[in-house]
Amino acid sequence: MNFLSLFVLIPALMMMGLFVSNSRKQIQFVVATGASLLMILSGIITYMYFIERAAGNAATMLFTADTVWYAPFNIHYSVGIDGISVAMLLLTSVIVFTGVFASWKIDPLPKEFFLWYSLLSIGVYGFFISTDLFTMFMYYEIALIPMYLLIGVWGSGRKEYGAMKLTLMLMGGSALLLVGILGIYYGSGATSMNILEIAKLHIPIELQRYFFPLTFMGFGVLGALFPFHTWSPDGHASAPTAVSMLHAGVLMKLGGYGAFRVAIYLMPDAAKEMSWFFLILTGISVVYGAFAAIRQTDLKYINAYSSVSHCGLVLFAILMLNETAMTGAILQMLSHGLMTALFFALIGMIYGRTHTRLITEMGGLMKILPFLGVSYVIAGLASLGLPSLSGFVAEMTIFVGSFQHTDTFHRVLTIVAITSIVITAVYILRVVGKILFGAVQDAHHEHLTDATWYERLSVVTLIIAIFAIGSAPFWISGLIHDSVIPVIGQLAK
Repeated sequence: MNFLSLFVLIPALMMMGLFVSNSRKQIQFVVATGASLLMILSGIITYMYFIERAAGNAATMLFTADTVWYAPFNIHYSVGIDGISVAMLLLTSVIVFTGVFASWKIDPLPKEFFLWYSLLSIGVYGFFISTDLFTMFMYYEIALIPMYLLIGVWGSGRKEYGAMKLTLMLMGGSALLLVGILGIYYGSGATSMNILEIAKLHIPIELQRYFFPLTFMGFGVLGALFPFHTWSPDGHASAPTAVSMLHAGVLMKLGGYGAFRVAIYLMPDAAKEMSWFFLILTGISVVYGAFAAIRQTDLKYINAYSSVSHCGLVLFAILMLNETAMTGAILQMLSHGLMTALFFALIGMIYGRTHTRLITEMGGLMKILPFLGVSYVIAGLASLGLPSLSGFVAEMTIFVGSFQHTDTFHRVLTIVAITSIVITAVYILRVVGKILFGAVQDAHHEHLTDATWYERLSVVTLIIAIFAIGSAPFWISGLIHDSVIPVIGQLAK
């Protein structure tokens, strides 16, 4: 068995362990914690093993395996990873691990919660290791299915509405994606759906013009592409803490990763022709999401609209179709995944103590909850792009790469996107000033206790990862940069 399948097998074993466990919560938490620890260790070992085997060429797809799955339609179970896949596996491992520790008090039905949580993990991991279009699509669907129940059962607020809206819109996007994938396969004349094989062929430009927008929009729906972003704020606001962390931190990255790996890589001619249109839409996402965050008073809605802006920046950079901007796009996936997971973890911890997410009902929390307060400031500074934190590295790479275009259209759009930094600073500083340093709004809040040890472990892990990318990015940026080269090669043909 190819060792990459361990990323799918470990959460599957987690499901089996939970299924046969008794009703004691302690046993269920031990199973979930043990499996998540194995996942993060697997991510670290894979990174080290990949560095050793890649020998300076992270563009090479390593650890590949191909097994015929359904011969009549040439469907194979194909896996393999390059530097970008390794980065996404590391991100997923960190967030799954920290999400488990952020869910130790989940109630009711903790066993069932972690069963669906592990199924969601299977879908995300499987997507990032797949090199077959159909297998990738299958894992994409597996990642979407658990979201409905995880939000509808364990969520809060308008959870049924949020779960239904999210599911219907993302399934609509997957319908577009399925048509696009079938068009790529039949249009290329390939003998299998393997991405690496199709990339060697040439899809006629006439077909690319039909299937590129379908594929890009299909992935773009999950990446909060305007105007298909409306599911995101309601879904995030209703989801339980760990689900918000995994959804915003990893699941939304499937959109950017798929757009890069499938739409741009396999249909480069249409990408060059149509990028201007989608650049306008993504530019709107970047600025609109930031402005919408200013108008919110609910902490989760603020972070949800912030995610629309930051994920829009990922698609924006990918569509710049140059080496530097694309490298920045992948770095932005990592940065946003970590900082939004940190935000949602902290919001869940604050809500669990104050029983409110409205900034108008909170104040003076820095004095009452100093650990959570300092951690929230760090998350905010990462979001607005403070040097030495991951947000600065990612956004600077994107804007430098975007400004390499010398024409007026691209440079004007880049300047418009850069304004989101200022807007982000406005809503981040406003929230920090109000909830952390404002007057205490409720006398009962003065008796609140700070984060527990397992909450601190979750938060500190994410903060270390944010500093690791922001302070010394070359350990991961080199892998990403090398893996962008094949896509640039396709665009240069």
